[in-house]
Amino acid sequence: MELLQQNNYLVVILIGVVVGYLSGLLGKGGSAVSTPALQIFAGINPFYALASPLPAAITSTLSASAVYRKEHLFDKRVILLCALFGIPATIIGAWGSHYLKGKTLMVLTALFIIGLGVSLAITFLKKNKNCTTSNTAGKQATAANGYIIAAAFVIGLLSGLLANAGGILFSTFFIKKLHMPIKRALACSVLLSAFLSIPGTLTHWFLGHIDWGIALLLAVTALPFSWLGARTAIRMQTSLLEKLFAFSLIGFGMYDMVYTLMK
Repeated sequence: MELLQQNNYLVVILIGVVVGYLSGLLGKGGSAVSTPALQIFAGINPFYALASPLPAAITSTLSASAVYRKEHLFDKRVILLCALFGIPATIIGAWGSHYLKGKTLMVLTALFIIGLGVSLAITFLKKNKNCTTSNTAGKQATAANGYIIAAAFVIGLLSGLLANAGGILFSTFFIKKLHMPIKRALACSVLLSAFLSIPGTLTHWFLGHIDWGIALLLAVTALPFSWLGARTAIRMQTSLLEKLFAFSLIGFGMYDMVYTLMK
């Protein structure tokens, strides 16, 4: 609680509002925004800024999941397989983060986010350029269970290592490799983010990486706005949501990278 008392409560509340909305809108836990924001505007130590948003990811993603559930967008098979193998991998990755410097983790996080954003932007722009309304574009590929399991384990490992809920990684995998429509991909990834945030939170808490004053304030403020963000995503035109998702990742990653390297 001492760390929170030394910083502006209003700043943390505003971060929670923004992160909550983007979490629901883009199907992610929100670390890409909250981690650099906590450092830049609230002066939080890198390790606390990296892991303290994880508890808020649980509440915000569950709130958004309630919206997506009403639209029947969940793929139960994919979610079950990813959760079963992603959760233990998250615990392993979180333990591994204890041996890396906070700045190293921040740089790795930014690189992943930028790479994923560029990859998705290319995919979406190519699809729009071809602009053929084929049925395959909206159909999910019938992927082998082993393929999904392997991806879930790797994503879980990276999520734990980078103190990330995994939403960005899962949604990218679902879109590019399973060929899910973006709204279904966001729905599945936001629910998985909630599942992976729980072991990640517990492990990073045990390692002393979480400031609970910050975490609780972010959780409370993010909750209603993640619901609003999910409602916005459901109503948004698919092509616009695709572009917004891809270029937002690039922007978040570059923002994070520049700050970390200049610090």
